[in-house]
Amino acid sequence: MKKKLKFGILGCSTIAEKSMIPAIQKSSNAELYMLGSRSNKKSVRLSKKFSCELYGDYEAILENKLIDAVYISLPPTLHEKWAIKAAKSGKHIICEKPTALSKESAKIILKQCKKNNVRIIENFAFKFHPQQTKVTEIIKNNTIGKVTSFYGNYSFNLNVPKNNFRMNKNLGGGILNDVAGYLICASRFIFNENPTKVFCDLKYVKDIDVSGNMYMWFSNKTAICSFSYENYFQSFYNISGKNGIVEVERAFNLRNKMKSVININKNDKLKKISINPYNQYKILVDTFCNQIINSKIKKIDFENDIMNQSKIMDAAKKSSIKKRIQNIIN
Repeated sequence: MKKKLKFGILGCSTIAEKSMIPAIQKSSNAELYMLGSRSNKKSVRLSKKFSCELYGDYEAILENKLIDAVYISLPPTLHEKWAIKAAKSGKHIICEKPTALSKESAKIILKQCKKNNVRIIENFAFKFHPQQTKVTEIIKNNTIGKVTSFYGNYSFNLNVPKNNFRMNKNLGGGILNDVAGYLICASRFIFNENPTKVFCDLKYVKDIDVSGNMYMWFSNKTAICSFSYENYFQSFYNISGKNGIVEVERAFNLRNKMKSVININKNDKLKKISINPYNQYKILVDTFCNQIINSKIKKIDFENDIMNQSKIMDAAKKSSIKKRIQNIIN
């Protein structure tokens, strides 16, 4: 049984450099083995920064038989192509969100992963932070009574070069693909179920969606989500119950040395719960690798989670185009 999985990096993006590569190096279950980039200059720079001797293009990583897993950090339109190639090469996959740009694409990717007996996870690292574990514990303990609704907002002023993929529709850019998925993922995680229908309204500048609002219907609960490239920074969600409200500060992008705060408003009293700093990316890497290395632990269905997320994103896109409520179809 392997003690560590050797990782190759497909795409030396900002999140790869600042978050995921350091997380892989700190993980007790993973090892940074090879860097892959279109730019040799970038590969050389990062190989020196992270003391990684091997580097090359994406194909070189997939051809390296010593590599067990890859982290895909490419523009969204390239995820399907390289996830399929990675699966066919027998590599397990951590993929940046969104893994797929449609539910059909998700089906194709997951089919190849199953066929080649590899695991795949979508990089929503916030779910693995103990902050979220504490929130689910609060709800499970009936602290705020029967939960009725979720409201979340993830917004910031986007300041990137014009050639950044977020501003290019052909590369899968736009706020829906980039940010809205966090709010969808959080509401599903908190409610422990999937919505049945969705309404999504997007604002466009030229051909790029830069802000939006989304309303989702669950079995007996609702979720309202707001997201924008044009607003002052916000990263939170609130959960309303019959007897109180849970407010989760800085829910989606906690830095490694940053404490997190959960507020419980109940009976006109405010209780603050402070959570110590954690590296949520490292926890994700540790968890994913342990699922592969340790056959005796309970399986986490990362793949079904990707499929469900893709169905909702797909329906949200159709809703924004048709300007009407869209049923989420299996």
